[in-house]
Parts: sequence; structure tokens; C-alpha cells
Amino acid sequence: HQAALSVAYGAGLRASEVCRLKVGDVDSQRMALRVEQGKGAKDRYAMLSPVVLARLRSWWRVGRAQGKMLPGGWLFPGMDPMDPLTIRQLNRAVHDAASAAGIAKRVTTHTLRHSFATHLLERKVDIRVIQVLLGHKKLETTSIYAHVATDLLREVIGPLEELPPS
Repeated sequence: HQAALSVAYGAGLRASEVCRLKVGDVDSQRMALRVEQGKGAKDRYAMLSPVVLARLRSWWRVGRAQGKMLPGGWLFPGMDPMDPLTIRQLNRAVHDAASAAGIAKRVTTHTLRHSFATHLLERKVDIRVIQVLLGHKKLETTSIYAHVATDLLREVIGPLEELPPS
């Protein structure tokens, strides 16, 4: 579950997208994850960070040793390796992790996606780049995440502040 949740946060994927990843969707050469038939039946690539890749490699070794990882199969198989991990199972893992961490707030897999976008905004990544990473068609959809990044607003220097005193 740690590897699946790392992908959800590290790439900003939806729960359904994490669950439908296949082993062949990991492209370590391009450092990208292929997301097939995401929301709106769109294919796209998501970022693959070195940390997430390392966790996926560890998961690959464990999963293969346990006989859960089938060649060309699901990256995160369910109880039956022929079936993918379900969204419900993934959400249960998020709830368990939040509980173990002592987090009382309601947390879902989508919280990880939301945090991904918010943290990128706080690191001053252009919102249009975030839009592409999240697979949003409209910038307005991505801008929902901007209301959370209030620290950014405090750092903005208005144009009047840049003018010499009169």
C-alpha cells in the first residue's frame, strides 16, 4: 500500500488511475507513468520522481517474490493477482495510514492528489504545468487548488510596491 499511496501523492493521480496502472506503465527511461483512460477517457503521462521509482522497484521485488506481480499484469494487484487493487481497498489503506499517524481529519486518496497540487503551487510551479500534470482540461479546474496555497498570496509583491517613492 505504501507504494500505491506514494504514486498517488508523488504523481498526483486519482485513486482510479493508481488502481489501473500496469507494470508496463512505468517508464523509468522517461521518468513517467503512463495513465491510460484517465478521467474523460484520456491518456496522459504523469511524472515519476526518483523517490517513487525507488519505492516501485522495492515493491516490484517484494511482489515478485510473493508471486503477486504477474508479467504485464497490474502494478498493484488485488487479492487475486488477475484483478487490480480496488479504489475501496486503496481508500481503506489511506484511512489506516492516517489513523496510524494520529490524523483525526477526514483523509481520502483524493487528499493526496489535492496535496500534490497544493505543494507544487507552494513551490511556485506554474499552474499551467500543474494543470497538465493533473490531466485537467480547463485551467479553472486546477485553480481550485490555488485557494489553499495562501502562503503564496502573502509573498506576492504588488506592482505599486516596486515603484520609487514619490
